[in-house]
Amino acid sequence: MRTFQAEGLTSTYGEKTLFKDISLMINENDRIGLIGTNGSGKTSLLNVLAGLTSAEAGEITKPNDYTIGYLKQQPDLPEDKRIVDAVLAGDQPMFATIRAYEGALAAYSAHPDDPAAADRFTKLQGQMDAQDLWEADSQIKTILTKLMIDDWNQRIGQLSGGQKKRVGLAQILIQHPDLLMLDEPTNHLDFSSIVWLQDYLASYRGAVLVVTHDRYFLDNVTNHIWELSFGRLFHYDGNYQDFVQQKAARVELEGELEQKRQALYKHELDWMRHGAKARSTKQKGRINRFNELKDSLGKRQVDVDQDVTISLGSTRLGKDVFELKDANLRFGDRTILNDFDWLIQAGDRIGISGQNGAGKSSLLNVLAGRQPLDSGIIKVGETVKIGYYTQQTEGIDQDKRVINYLSEVAETVTDQNGEKVSVANLLEQFLFPRFMHGTLIRKLSGGEQRRLYLLKILMQAPNVLLLDEPTNDLDIATLTVLENYLDQFAGTVITVSHDRYFLDRVADQLLIFKGQGQIDRYTGRFTDYLAAEEASASQPAPVKKAAKPAPKPAAEKKEKTKLTYAEQLEWDKIDDELEALDQQRQQIENEMNESAANYEKLAKLQKQLNEVSAKYDEKTARWEYLSNYVDD
Repeated sequence: MRTFQAEGLTSTYGEKTLFKDISLMINENDRIGLIGTNGSGKTSLLNVLAGLTSAEAGEITKPNDYTIGYLKQQPDLPEDKRIVDAVLAGDQPMFATIRAYEGALAAYSAHPDDPAAADRFTKLQGQMDAQDLWEADSQIKTILTKLMIDDWNQRIGQLSGGQKKRVGLAQILIQHPDLLMLDEPTNHLDFSSIVWLQDYLASYRGAVLVVTHDRYFLDNVTNHIWELSFGRLFHYDGNYQDFVQQKAARVELEGELEQKRQALYKHELDWMRHGAKARSTKQKGRINRFNELKDSLGKRQVDVDQDVTISLGSTRLGKDVFELKDANLRFGDRTILNDFDWLIQAGDRIGISGQNGAGKSSLLNVLAGRQPLDSGIIKVGETVKIGYYTQQTEGIDQDKRVINYLSEVAETVTDQNGEKVSVANLLEQFLFPRFMHGTLIRKLSGGEQRRLYLLKILMQAPNVLLLDEPTNDLDIATLTVLENYLDQFAGTVITVSHDRYFLDRVADQLLIFKGQGQIDRYTGRFTDYLAAEEASASQPAPVKKAAKPAPKPAAEKKEKTKLTYAEQLEWDKIDDELEALDQQRQQIENEMNESAANYEKLAKLQKQLNEVSAKYDEKTARWEYLSNYVDD
């Protein structure tokens, strides 16, 4: 078995100890998820394990021919190279042959009448045959296709950050190292690519160590979780759900042990105060043990990650938020919106997902007033105050100090309880301790900078939140608290994301971008949408009256002509059920009209109205189906 081991690793960054005296072992088929709060040292640990930096202490042992593939958050790729050259940049001889073959194929395709191009292409075909590389070439193309990399001759310098991340991931997977280390691999992947990557890693012949915020991904891929916390590395068996249970038990046990130590200390202190004298060896030993216990209590024994606290207030929002009518938007040959109509109201929770490059971020830019429509109308409610969390952190002066960056917004803000909170206290609530308030922003980790950027947006008390890929670069703890905050947020939330867990938590209406202006609408959870899509894809093309499956040949099947007994019972009750739902809907609308000044109540009523309307639509569709088979 090929094993990677590390013992006694220690690393610091300025005043902060990232990890101290940690040991680990990675076996051949391990699937390890590495988690921890932003700034805890996850990326620093990966850099040490990959040999890019050295730990201040400790030792790493592995076989001499052991290979490591490391996908960084920002891959290092040659800007002047083509995608195919960058992806096949490994040292293996087969990569050189495939690179040459793909180049000859491109030249021959462009100039089929050129004898030199034809001759080179023929020779390289022979080399591919001789080295039996067609299967490897096919696997490489499959990986590129699944990661939505189509134009292999495009230069790296022409790519967006997300495209570069996918090229870097393809490069690492194709090399098939003994150990795959992936830092946030699902960033910039759409859900179909994420599902493909999950399946690929499940059957990967080697070890996998992944840092990710995607909790569904962790559940489906990992069999071990490592948590980096307060400089220590905790090991848990199982996936993310197992980790949550095991960590809770560990923290509870450590708390109980700490309470016992405190009780023992009080008991021994009482003994010391009543005149303990070191007249015997036994008493001397007890006094020494007391002093050791006293010294240990001076150090924090139970370290528990604090929760990020988000309790900021928002301004009042009226009923109307956004309305788009006959909206059209194109970029070159790409259609983003095509006669698109959309009404967004107070309290809506909308998730936007779908193909990369289909225009999801462009739609947010339209709502934010940053991108004009080619034609059509957009109406923005008079009370709308937008907080826009963009994919790229905007306008942070890296030489500015943390507290000064927020003080530009305000020295104090009002929380949800109407109380004033200082910037310094806000920073502490967002896990920036006092000693970090004067830190230069460039010294923060990428995740810490994103958390700081989120805080600045929320400090402005928006009532409409536009969130573009908010799960990228935020740790799971921050995401969990953000999800809870959005549950209580009294305004409207519109989120672009591919994170299935996050969308399930924060959205009950979906827009799915299919490309070229095709946008599907769905009411319900993102997971349910994916399940429905999968079921639909596995079904044959629907017909108006589908016959019940039976082992008989299709010609012998009887067409459905009447209701079954169960359907007749359903039909007998369906009109009353529709009437009851309609009355419930009218009652909620009346309450909304009466509660126009109470926005928090209005938001809850809007959510109830959405749920009742969805049930009414489902029941109406069922009525239409059953009515086809009712005897006149």
